[in-house]
Amino acid sequence: MATEFGGKSVYGAVLGILMLEARFPRIYGDIGNATTWPFPVQYRVVKGASPDKVVRQDPMLLVDDFIAAANELVESGCDGITTNCGFLALTQDRIAKAVPVPVATSSLMQIPMVQALMGPGKKVAVLTISKNTLTPAHMKAAGVSKLDEVPIFGTDGGRAFTRCILDDHAEIDFDACRQDMIDAAREIVETDRDIGAIVLECTNMVPYARDVRKVTGLPVYSIYSFVNWFHQGLMPQRFPLELDDPRAGLF
Repeated sequence: MATEFGGKSVYGAVLGILMLEARFPRIYGDIGNATTWPFPVQYRVVKGASPDKVVRQDPMLLVDDFIAAANELVESGCDGITTNCGFLALTQDRIAKAVPVPVATSSLMQIPMVQALMGPGKKVAVLTISKNTLTPAHMKAAGVSKLDEVPIFGTDGGRAFTRCILDDHAEIDFDACRQDMIDAAREIVETDRDIGAIVLECTNMVPYARDVRKVTGLPVYSIYSFVNWFHQGLMPQRFPLELDDPRAGLF
């Protein structure tokens, strides 16, 4: 074996995820379920950062705690940091300035890129867990410049999704959550026919992305698409330097 050099505490898990402090069940597809990811990840729970405080209140009051946890992940070997709440876009600049690795706090950061994929006149819609508290400040922090061109829809008035997650219920009816997502998706396409794609703000929406895609017929982007892209930059796929073709060289 060739000589190798160290410098990290943990190897092979280069992505660090900052977690809110919550106890609700996290099904497969949720960012907080480690089996969701096709690669190893590291987690740090930010004590006192409840879903209610981050989504319904001001997460900047907790930014120092998020920075401390992010630095712990870096010390543990992470080469990139993300979070489990789209509303933490507000903390992007502060955390990015405080750690020596790339930071991707929010799924909302995909909006400018997705907008660039759309033809003239097409819009990117946002589906959020809390339309009532997602503000222009969140959007600007995520790099969205043309706020009037990004319609926002929410699950606020649904059966279970918003209430059960933000109030941190220990028991959740996920069929009801799925129906909330389907209802919101239908509202999107029935409201504006110029919408060409959807970005899911909430990291807990990933298990329903396929449902949203099926109901709307539109491309759907989530924290799952964002983090997989982000991770490819941190740990690019290695490809063998050979042509794997059984007929190669026969002619």
